[in-house]
Amino acid sequence: MKQLYIKQKVLSLSGKFTVKNQQEQDVYYVEGSFMQIPKTFSITNTARDEVALITKKTFSLLPKFFVEVNGQEVLTIEKEFSFFKTRYRIDAAGIEVLGNWWDMDFQVLQHGEVVGQVSKEWFTWGDSYQVQILDEKMETIVIAVVVAIDCVKADQAAASSAAST
Repeated sequence: MKQLYIKQKVLSLSGKFTVKNQQEQDVYYVEGSFMQIPKTFSITNTARDEVALITKKTFSLLPKFFVEVNGQEVLTIEKEFSFFKTRYRIDAAGIEVLGNWWDMDFQVLQHGEVVGQVSKEWFTWGDSYQVQILDEKMETIVIAVVVAIDCVKADQAAASSAAST
């Protein structure tokens, strides 16, 4: 089992942050595009090779995000039409997210087997997540899922604040 930590900076316009291991060494770098269409988040390893890419679909009635790992589309996160409560659907071949992913407390399963667990750390400056990797072959996918869900949440928060002004 591997323990990783994601700590986002509060006032980062470009959306740059790192994923660290238990020894507080950088394992992955995440960088969001700034003022670019389509909005993307690139995840690179320590050699700066891109291992995952999250892209927001540009022209869509409802928000939709695509997650690619090692050049292959792994899952999509799409907002569903609803009148009262915001709902999103995650579509993936063999990958499932169970739990309260809106509050960042969930498990990532592949074919019914838990491969990762995510929990939000409370009372921290900025968003911080603890990620347990149970199947190290799925590490990149689990990190990409966490970043993608966080991206969806940030997009939703931005849309909500824009609508209220």
